[in-house]
Amino acid sequence: MTATLRQTATTVANAMIEGASMASALIGGAAGAYLGYQLTPATWADGIRILLAGAVAVVGAVAIDGLAELALAPLRRLMRDRSPLPSTRRSAPAPAATLDAALAQVITATEEDAARRAANASHRVDDGDNFLNDASRWRGYEDGEATFYLAPGVVLHHRAERSEYKHHFTLLTGDGEEPVVITGMEQIRHHLAARAAGLPAVPATVATEAGNEHTDSITELDNDMKVVFEV
Repeated sequence: MTATLRQTATTVANAMIEGASMASALIGGAAGAYLGYQLTPATWADGIRILLAGAVAVVGAVAIDGLAELALAPLRRLMRDRSPLPSTRRSAPAPAATLDAALAQVITATEEDAARRAANASHRVDDGDNFLNDASRWRGYEDGEATFYLAPGVVLHHRAERSEYKHHFTLLTGDGEEPVVITGMEQIRHHLAARAAGLPAVPATVATEAGNEHTDSITELDNDMKVVFEV
C-alpha cells in the first residue's frame, strides 16, 4: 500500500470512528429524551416534562458515549500508531562516495533506528504513551541499544531482542547502584522519589521474580518515605 493510500485509509477510518462516537451520543440523547418525557406523569405541565426530558437526554448521551468509548478508544490508539510519519521527516542522505562515508551513514542510521525502536516500544512501560514515546529524547547507539535521560545520573536503558520480539527496559545510575528492571512508570517515579529523599533505590531482581519482588520493594520503600516526610 502506498503512502497516499495508507493516509487516505487512515483518514477514512478516523472519520468513521468519530462518526460512530457522535452517533452514539445522538442515540443516547434521543433515547434519554424519549424515556424522560414518556415516563413522567401526564398530569405534569408540558414545560416540566420537557425540562426533565432534556436533563435525561444529556445523561443518556454522556452514558452511551462513555460506553462507546470503551470500544472506540483502542481503535483511536491503533489508528494513531498506524498514522503515516510526518511529512517533515528527513530525506535519506546521498549515496556515499567512500567506504568510510558509507559506514558513517550506516552508524547514524543505526543510532536513529535504535532511538525510534525504543520510543515505539515504550508503551510497554508508559501506558499513557505521552512521555517515553518521544524519539528525539532517546539516544541510540551502534549496538542497537538506546537510553532516555531522566535526571542527572539516571537514565532509562532499552535493549531489544529482535529474534524473540522482546524489549527490556532498565534504570541505570552513575553512582554504582544495581540496575533496576522497569516494567511500569510507577517504578521510575518511585526510584526518582527515593533518590530525592536520600533513600535506597529499589534493587534489581531476576526476571522470573521481577513482578512480585518489585511490588514488595516498592511498597516497603513507600512506607519508609512516608515516615521521612511525616517527620
